[in-house]
Amino acid sequence: MESTVFFKCQVREKEFSAVHGANQMNFNIVNEIKLSYSRKGNCERSISSSVDAVDIFREHFDAEEMDYRESFFALYLNQANKVLGIKRISECGISSTLVDVRIVMQAALLCNASGIIVAHNHPSGSLKASTSDIKMTAQIKEASKIMSMSLLDHIILTSDSHYSFADDGMI
Repeated sequence: MESTVFFKCQVREKEFSAVHGANQMNFNIVNEIKLSYSRKGNCERSISSSVDAVDIFREHFDAEEMDYRESFFALYLNQANKVLGIKRISECGISSTLVDVRIVMQAALLCNASGIIVAHNHPSGSLKASTSDIKMTAQIKEASKIMSMSLLDHIILTSDSHYSFADDGMI
């Protein structure tokens, strides 16, 4: 059983008071941000091929919506390519989904990932990567490189097949 990446962000306002003569002054300095990460369960699954990743992604995509609505997930791996967790990044419309690279990287940093594999589905049934798919892959790859991580693959799923950027030499 793989882990799902859970995280929460709490913001707490720090305030202090200073007394100057008979007047008390309150100062708001800065918000304190607290992030936490929990790996529920202990996963021993390793990824050694795109098929291994596809199997995990298919467990998390809603099969009933595979041909209806696009979703985008990220799978996070440690240095040994063992699964740290999976996170749904977005779920949108019939022919596109919006992906914020910062959200992909935020979860990667939070779980100390070394590798990332992303996947989204094409409700149309087409396995052809769109211009937007290629651009998004390049953006995530560049962000990963800056953070000393690796984007290992981008997988496009349909209800009965898949396309791997890595298997096709596109990463």
